[in-house]
Amino acid sequence: MYIHISPHDGVPIYLQIVNQVKYHIASGQLEAGAELPAIRVLAESLLINPNTVARAYRDLATAGLVRKKKGAGTFVSDKGSPLASEERGRIIDERIDALLAEARQMKIPIDDLIEQIKRREAAMKKTP
Repeated sequence: MYIHISPHDGVPIYLQIVNQVKYHIASGQLEAGAELPAIRVLAESLLINPNTVARAYRDLATAGLVRKKKGAGTFVSDKGSPLASEERGRIIDERIDALLAEARQMKIPIDDLIEQIKRREAAMKKTP
């Protein structure tokens, strides 16, 4: 599991961790039962305070995305799949909103944007 922290992002670090773990679950990169890195291990790799990681894991547990096993670690919850579906929708909606806003700023008509998306998809299908 790869997590990237941006201290200049304006988003609290614990929330960046929460959002990225949600993304990994929603995208299927983290499946039900997968173990998350230990709090101290993740904190050391990100060069942040372990309390920040602990807060992120608590928020994920409260949301039902992960469960803690005393002495064993933190694992992706079995009930992650319905939440993963909602999270996928939320992620795509955010990206669509950003694309639409950028296209509007560049005065690109929606029909042209849709055609460009179709061309890009066709090109991606050709590439293995």
